[in-house]
Amino acid sequence: MTKVRLEIDEVNIHRPKKRWNLYFLVVAEHPTENDKMIVTTLPQQPFRLSKRHDNSFQFDTDEVGSEGLFVLSRELPEDRELNVQIYLRHSRKETRDLGEILSDVESGIGGDAFGIVTDIVGTTTVPWLVIAKKSISMIGKILTKIPDRKLGFLSAFESFGKEFENEFEIDRKKDFTGDASLVYSWSVDE
Repeated sequence: MTKVRLEIDEVNIHRPKKRWNLYFLVVAEHPTENDKMIVTTLPQQPFRLSKRHDNSFQFDTDEVGSEGLFVLSRELPEDRELNVQIYLRHSRKETRDLGEILSDVESGIGGDAFGIVTDIVGTTTVPWLVIAKKSISMIGKILTKIPDRKLGFLSAFESFGKEFENEFEIDRKKDFTGDASLVYSWSVDE
Protein backbone atom coordinates (compact mmCIF):
# COMPACT_ATOMS: atom_id res chain seq x y z
CA MET A 1 0.00 0.00 0.00
CA THR A 2 1.49 3.29 -1.15
CA LYS A 3 1.02 6.25 1.18
CA VAL A 4 1.46 9.95 0.46
CA ARG A 5 2.30 12.63 3.00
CA LEU A 6 1.91 16.42 2.84
CA GLU A 7 3.89 18.83 5.01
CA ILE A 8 4.17 22.61 5.05
CA ASP A 9 7.82 23.65 5.16
CA GLU A 10 7.89 27.45 4.96
CA VAL A 11 5.58 30.43 4.67
CA ASN A 12 6.63 33.91 3.52
CA ILE A 13 4.58 37.10 3.81
CA HIS A 14 5.21 39.78 1.16
CA ARG A 15 3.84 42.79 3.04
CA PRO A 16 5.62 45.52 5.01
CA LYS A 17 3.85 44.64 8.27
CA LYS A 18 6.10 42.51 10.52
CA ARG A 19 3.71 41.04 13.09
CA TRP A 20 1.30 38.23 12.17
CA ASN A 21 -0.83 35.59 13.89
CA LEU A 22 -1.12 33.02 11.13
CA TYR A 23 -2.99 29.79 10.56
CA PHE A 24 -3.96 27.61 7.63
CA LEU A 25 -7.37 26.31 6.68
CA VAL A 26 -6.90 23.06 4.73
CA VAL A 27 -9.50 21.38 2.51
CA ALA A 28 -8.69 17.87 1.22
CA GLU A 29 -10.40 14.94 -0.43
CA HIS A 30 -11.93 12.43 1.97
CA PRO A 31 -9.74 9.30 1.99
CA THR A 32 -12.58 6.77 1.58
CA GLU A 33 -15.70 8.61 0.36
CA ASN A 34 -15.41 10.19 -3.10
CA ASP A 35 -18.40 12.50 -2.61
CA LYS A 36 -16.93 14.15 0.51
CA MET A 37 -14.11 16.51 1.50
CA ILE A 38 -12.50 17.21 4.88
CA VAL A 39 -11.61 20.61 6.38
CA THR A 40 -9.31 21.56 9.26
CA THR A 41 -7.25 24.42 10.68
CA LEU A 42 -3.51 24.12 11.33
CA PRO A 43 -1.86 24.47 13.75
CA GLN A 44 -4.39 24.35 16.54
CA GLN A 45 -3.43 27.89 17.62
CA PRO A 46 -2.14 30.65 15.32
CA PHE A 47 1.65 30.86 15.12
CA ARG A 48 3.16 34.27 15.68
CA LEU A 49 5.59 36.01 13.37
CA SER A 50 7.40 38.96 14.90
CA LYS A 51 9.99 41.40 13.55
CA ARG A 52 12.78 38.89 14.17
CA HIS A 53 11.19 36.43 11.72
CA ASP A 54 11.39 38.99 8.90
CA ASN A 55 8.02 37.81 7.51
CA SER A 56 9.22 34.24 7.02
CA PHE A 57 8.62 31.13 9.11
CA GLN A 58 10.35 27.78 8.61
CA PHE A 59 8.61 24.69 9.94
CA ASP A 60 11.32 22.45 8.49
CA THR A 61 15.00 23.01 9.22
CA ASP A 62 18.21 21.41 7.99
CA GLU A 63 18.64 19.53 11.26
CA VAL A 64 18.56 15.73 11.15
CA GLY A 65 15.05 14.45 11.89
CA SER A 66 13.41 17.84 11.38
CA GLU A 67 10.05 17.71 9.67
CA GLY A 68 7.62 20.35 8.42
CA LEU A 69 4.14 21.06 9.74
CA PHE A 70 2.30 17.77 9.22
CA VAL A 71 -0.90 18.18 7.20
CA LEU A 72 -1.95 14.67 6.21
CA SER A 73 -0.89 11.12 5.40
CA ARG A 74 -3.12 8.71 3.51
CA GLU A 75 -3.23 6.00 0.89
CA LEU A 76 -2.49 7.13 -2.64
CA PRO A 77 -5.77 7.28 -4.60
CA GLU A 78 -6.14 4.88 -7.53
CA ASP A 79 -6.01 7.73 -10.06
CA ARG A 80 -2.75 8.90 -8.41
CA GLU A 81 -4.14 12.43 -7.92
CA LEU A 82 -4.96 14.27 -4.71
CA ASN A 83 -6.75 17.61 -4.38
CA VAL A 84 -5.74 19.76 -1.41
CA GLN A 85 -6.52 23.46 -1.03
CA ILE A 86 -4.79 25.72 1.48
CA TYR A 87 -6.01 29.11 2.73
CA LEU A 88 -3.66 31.37 4.71
CA ARG A 89 -5.33 33.57 7.33
CA HIS A 90 -4.19 36.21 9.84
CA SER A 91 -6.01 36.39 13.15
CA ARG A 92 -6.23 39.74 14.82
CA LYS A 93 -6.10 37.90 18.15
CA GLU A 94 -2.96 36.21 19.48
CA THR A 95 -5.02 33.37 20.90
CA ARG A 96 -7.89 32.16 18.78
CA ASP A 97 -10.27 29.24 19.08
CA LEU A 98 -9.68 27.73 15.66
CA GLY A 99 -12.35 25.10 16.39
CA GLU A 100 -14.79 28.01 16.18
CA ILE A 101 -13.86 28.38 12.51
CA LEU A 102 -14.81 24.76 11.83
CA SER A 103 -18.11 25.43 13.61
CA ASP A 104 -18.67 28.48 11.39
CA VAL A 105 -17.98 26.39 8.28
CA GLU A 106 -20.26 23.62 9.56
CA SER A 107 -23.17 25.99 10.23
CA GLY A 108 -22.59 27.84 6.94
CA ILE A 109 -22.78 24.63 4.93
CA GLY A 110 -25.78 23.34 6.88
CA GLY A 111 -27.05 19.93 5.76
CA ASP A 112 -23.93 19.29 3.68
CA ALA A 113 -21.78 19.00 6.84
CA PHE A 114 -21.40 15.56 8.40
CA GLY A 115 -19.65 16.32 11.70
CA ILE A 116 -16.17 16.36 13.17
CA VAL A 117 -13.86 13.33 12.99
CA THR A 118 -10.32 12.60 14.14
CA ASP A 119 -7.81 9.94 13.15
CA ILE A 120 -8.79 10.23 9.50
CA VAL A 121 -5.60 11.17 7.61
CA GLY A 122 -2.82 10.18 9.98
CA THR A 123 -3.74 12.59 12.77
CA THR A 124 -5.31 11.59 16.06
CA THR A 125 -5.58 14.99 17.71
CA VAL A 126 -6.49 17.26 14.81
CA PRO A 127 -10.25 17.60 14.23
CA TRP A 128 -11.48 17.46 10.62
CA LEU A 129 -14.93 18.53 9.50
CA VAL A 130 -16.47 16.22 6.87
CA ILE A 131 -18.45 18.07 4.18
CA ALA A 132 -20.12 17.19 0.90
CA LYS A 133 -17.85 17.73 -2.12
CA LYS A 134 -20.63 19.71 -3.83
CA SER A 135 -20.46 22.35 -1.08
CA ILE A 136 -16.75 23.10 -1.57
CA SER A 137 -17.56 26.31 -3.45
CA MET A 138 -19.20 27.70 -0.30
CA ILE A 139 -15.96 27.63 1.76
CA GLY A 140 -14.62 30.91 0.35
CA LYS A 141 -17.93 32.68 0.92
CA ILE A 142 -18.09 31.43 4.53
CA LEU A 143 -14.51 32.58 5.18
CA THR A 144 -15.40 36.14 4.10
CA LYS A 145 -17.74 36.34 7.09
CA ILE A 146 -14.98 35.41 9.56
CA PRO A 147 -13.26 38.60 10.77
CA ASP A 148 -9.71 37.27 10.23
CA ARG A 149 -7.68 38.73 7.37
CA LYS A 150 -7.39 36.75 4.13
CA LEU A 151 -3.83 36.32 2.91
CA GLY A 152 -4.71 34.09 0.02
CA PHE A 153 -5.50 30.67 -1.34
CA LEU A 154 -3.47 28.11 -3.25
CA SER A 155 -4.03 24.69 -4.72
CA ALA A 156 -1.64 21.97 -3.57
CA PHE A 157 -3.23 19.54 -6.05
CA GLU A 158 -0.74 16.83 -6.93
CA SER A 159 -0.63 14.28 -9.71
CA PHE A 160 1.86 11.66 -8.50
CA GLY A 161 3.66 10.94 -11.77
CA LYS A 162 7.02 9.56 -12.84
CA GLU A 163 8.94 12.20 -10.88
CA PHE A 164 8.03 10.30 -7.70
CA GLU A 165 9.64 7.09 -9.01
CA ASN A 166 13.14 8.50 -8.42
CA GLU A 167 12.43 10.98 -5.64
CA PHE A 168 11.07 10.18 -2.19
CA GLU A 169 10.07 13.79 -1.51
CA ILE A 170 9.38 16.71 -3.81
CA ASP A 171 9.21 20.31 -2.61
CA ARG A 172 6.83 22.73 -4.27
CA LYS A 173 6.85 26.52 -3.97
CA LYS A 174 3.72 28.44 -4.89
CA ASP A 175 2.31 31.91 -4.38
CA PHE A 176 -0.96 32.39 -2.60
CA THR A 177 -3.53 34.53 -4.38
CA GLY A 178 -2.65 37.24 -1.84
CA ASP A 179 0.68 38.62 -0.62
CA ALA A 180 2.29 35.38 0.58
CA SER A 181 4.05 32.26 -0.69
CA LEU A 182 4.37 28.72 0.59
CA VAL A 183 6.89 25.90 0.35
CA TYR A 184 5.32 22.50 0.93
CA SER A 185 6.42 18.94 0.28
CA TRP A 186 4.73 15.79 -0.97
CA SER A 187 6.38 12.48 -0.17
CA VAL A 188 5.58 8.93 -1.23
CA ASP A 189 6.22 5.87 0.91
CA GLU A 190 5.95 2.56 -0.94
